[in-house]
Amino acid sequence: MFAVIKTGGKQYTVHENDILWIEKLEAEPGASIILDEVLMVGDGKKVTVGTPTITGATVKATVVEQMRDRKVIIFKKKRRHNYRRKKGHRQHLTVLKIEKIVAGSGKAAAAAEK
Repeated sequence: MFAVIKTGGKQYTVHENDILWIEKLEAEPGASIILDEVLMVGDGKKVTVGTPTITGATVKATVVEQMRDRKVIIFKKKRRHNYRRKKGHRQHLTVLKIEKIVAGSGKAAAAAEK
């Protein structure tokens, strides 16, 4: 079974027991969280698409750790003007382990069954 979830302004395709790096969520390592913005759920045979989300569908995950990503270097230069700027950025991340995908029931699920 798979699900497409939305968190941090991005969409992720997840399966059970996946490890996922997402933008930082306020949760302690070891805490259990529920992601309820599920856009699509499928089990290989049947796919349910939400409008825009599936009512009642959730993804349960456990926070593995809070970390920072590798450094990204931003370098700006204008030639012949002695203009150089160097900056670095490290994004804060939350590492999740997907425990369970619960398919909900909504208008899209009822329409798919007909």
